[in-house]
Amino acid sequence: MQSSAIEGLTPSVLWRRFFEISQVPRPSKSEERIRLYLRNFAGQHNLTMKEDECGNIVIHIPPKPGFEKAPTIVLQSHVDMVCEKNKEIEHDFLNDPILLKREGEWIKAENTTLGADNGIGAAASLALATDDDFNHGPIELLFTVDEETGLTGANNLKPGFITGKVLLNLDTEEDGAFYVGCAGGMDTVGTYKIEYEKLADGFSPFLISVSGLLGGHSGINIADGRANAIKILAALINRLSPLDLKIAYISGGSKRNAIPREAEALIFLKQNLESKARELVNEASLESLIEFNKVEKNTKITFDKKENSPAESRNVFQNSFKEKIINTLLALPHGVVSMSPEIPGLVETSTNLATVVIENGELKIGTSQRSSIESSKRTIAATVKAVFDLGGANVKVGDGYPGWQPNMDSKVLKLSKRVYSSMFSKEPLIKAVHAGLECGILASKYPGLDMVSFGPTIEGAHSPDEKVKIPDVDKFYRLLKAILSELSR
Repeated sequence: MQSSAIEGLTPSVLWRRFFEISQVPRPSKSEERIRLYLRNFAGQHNLTMKEDECGNIVIHIPPKPGFEKAPTIVLQSHVDMVCEKNKEIEHDFLNDPILLKREGEWIKAENTTLGADNGIGAAASLALATDDDFNHGPIELLFTVDEETGLTGANNLKPGFITGKVLLNLDTEEDGAFYVGCAGGMDTVGTYKIEYEKLADGFSPFLISVSGLLGGHSGINIADGRANAIKILAALINRLSPLDLKIAYISGGSKRNAIPREAEALIFLKQNLESKARELVNEASLESLIEFNKVEKNTKITFDKKENSPAESRNVFQNSFKEKIINTLLALPHGVVSMSPEIPGLVETSTNLATVVIENGELKIGTSQRSSIESSKRTIAATVKAVFDLGGANVKVGDGYPGWQPNMDSKVLKLSKRVYSSMFSKEPLIKAVHAGLECGILASKYPGLDMVSFGPTIEGAHSPDEKVKIPDVDKFYRLLKAILSELSR
């Protein structure tokens, strides 16, 4: 138990809820335990709740006496988390709690994602349920499932599940900013039936691995110049192509919405070419380190000889298939496609080469595209599909999700700005984010819903470097209560 990490932190009620949430395993698509926690929480505190067929939950907080006629406000967060860990540690996200630690003014996790995205938002919502020191009208706490891998919960919301006409989304990660827009997104996956052949005699196995990269959120961090482990690995293998290497296995990345931090391949080379191979790998590694040296400080590229496996089990890619896969990985675009001409510093369109996995005799390459312009989103997805088509893949393009169009005349935005300015004696930033908030879907499900999104500072989301800034959590919670009080008038 790592409750010592939150001892003495304020607001204590919020940190207590966050600790409780961190002890409950909640990977995307496996939220049964966190949903049970929410049901138990509602029961323990005599709060009414309802749950839909998809697993979304609404908990109702009754109004303070005298505020029964105030408008109902919806507070929305998602209960799932991205599950990433450092390769060298053992952690079962389906069963193990997240281990918290405090480093200065930050809360982090021990070698895993922290789950502050969106655990802090969920914890703030639950904290309000037992916090009696502020005025408020009726509140609906909306907890959605599977935001991180498909926005499944939001996509399956039904009319009438929430009744409020004003919604505060608690899923952004920058202190002092209100978000009023987000990118839409879609996934494009290329699948190949692996073409194998038996390995001839005279070859030795080697494992090439790329690790130690920053990774991070494929929307928020896509413009930071971070390296993509799959791209580096493909370039390394391509550098070795004159040596007639054979590939037995290749893997990289783990989540469609995370920049790949690690990748590896098991290859075979003729025994007399090991020295030349090491020379080429060292050259390519040095070039990669130089290319990303301003951003990536802990890149690790290894080339290790492995023990020979039995000859009858050594299946490798046919040469034509090997070339097809490596060329596809080299050709697939990755990174920023265009910047917004209207909002300085905002990425407008991007694409992420996210995963390479082998399962059931197939090799799957996963990618994701984002844009705040619907036509641009479709165009970059078509570009990725064209690369897959040229490589002979079976391509599946997802339906995607809509963006959230900014409304600068929003009443809740104007009120929130006024409250923030009064509390902190400065103007907040008004921004849009190159990531997939559920607000776009919520707007399509509940036309006329007035929304704004905000939260405390969270860095490194979707990676084991994730951390949340302690002073900003207190600031965020006080701001949330002040906005709710103002909305109740």
